[in-house]
Amino acid sequence: MAWAIAVFLVTLVCIIWQPRGLQIGTTAILGAVAALLLGVVSVGDVMSVIDIVWDATLAFIGIIILSMVLDEIGFFEWAAIKMAKLSGGSGHKMFVYILLLGALVAAFFANDGAALILTPIVLAKMKYLNMNPLAIFAFLIAGGFIGDSASNPLVISNLTNIVTAGYFNIGFFEYARHMFLPNLLSIIASIAVLWVYFRKDIPFRVDVATLPEAASVIKNHTMFRFSWFFLALLMTGYFIGDYYHLPISVFALGGALLFLAIATHYKAVKPVMTIKAAPWQVVWFSIGLYVVVYGLKNAGLTDVIASWIVHLNSYGTTVAILGTGFLSAIISSVMNNMPTIMIMDIAIDHVGYVGNEALVYANILGSNLGPKMTPIGSLATLLWLHVLAQKGVKIGWGQYMKVGLVITPPVLLIALLGLL
Repeated sequence: MAWAIAVFLVTLVCIIWQPRGLQIGTTAILGAVAALLLGVVSVGDVMSVIDIVWDATLAFIGIIILSMVLDEIGFFEWAAIKMAKLSGGSGHKMFVYILLLGALVAAFFANDGAALILTPIVLAKMKYLNMNPLAIFAFLIAGGFIGDSASNPLVISNLTNIVTAGYFNIGFFEYARHMFLPNLLSIIASIAVLWVYFRKDIPFRVDVATLPEAASVIKNHTMFRFSWFFLALLMTGYFIGDYYHLPISVFALGGALLFLAIATHYKAVKPVMTIKAAPWQVVWFSIGLYVVVYGLKNAGLTDVIASWIVHLNSYGTTVAILGTGFLSAIISSVMNNMPTIMIMDIAIDHVGYVGNEALVYANILGSNLGPKMTPIGSLATLLWLHVLAQKGVKIGWGQYMKVGLVITPPVLLIALLGLL
């Protein structure tokens, strides 16, 4: 137990602080190697982890590659300008519309895609519109929050969703059916709570006439028109794959590579640069960190958590769902949602999946929303902060948590009520 905890803590601290520029994936792999050498995990454990996360990780890479190609075409910038102009110059309408756009991007291109791609676009447009620092902060925090709080509706919306769906063999349609209402409630609650919190900082009027026409930012009109058809086809593919029990990465990564090839044919992207720019570190991060976490499982942590879940179950369904969701949220906010989702999945599996299906979805909601309480809670938040820092915008831990600790609990509570 001591070695397992030590390896995990050192790995997590290095992932957060990135000493000497050490990338997150490299750190996670070094942590996995240390766990293996110290006997915290075995070679068999490593193979078990790879078996759990390979489909999720490949699917995630595919989603990000697809997002990057669409970004090169100008798809997301077009959407951001459309939403801004749709507001008619009302700052409060623009705030809501940008959040709705963030929810859509998170649903179909994952929360990390929203953090990597939509954040710099929104920041650039806010500066272009000469918004004051308080308004820019409000839009950025809200956009970062919705990226996670709306990443629940589909299996592809979050890496945690893919891992859990794969672990419990939950189909694409089955997952979407269970999470439709909780995600809808999460979006509504997020917009309401964020608006109430930031309403005084949102400008009453914004001169959207200064923004360029949406069509002017499209870099390849042929690919732009084709992308709508392709996205519809890809979504159909997910449901077909569900029917035939095919790995989700077959369509997510396969579809992304096909789209990249078509975009290359129309000279809309440079494929080598796109492939190189893909977040390959996330692959090593997923595998490495999960190996480290498997050491905690071997040390008995999942047994302890399973006993807590059994105790919650003894008080009835409502307490079990709310308790599991908030337990997952608290653990995620402290030690990141990537290891949390696996630990909680294994713990729920120990309790028994049959009859406790709602707890699986409560765990997902907790792991997706709970991390917003702290800057270290999710990979998407770490990426979001990194993107902002590169653009010259630095948000301190205290500044972030002052908002996150207030707005996260009520949104999570409302989302969990959708499972009852």
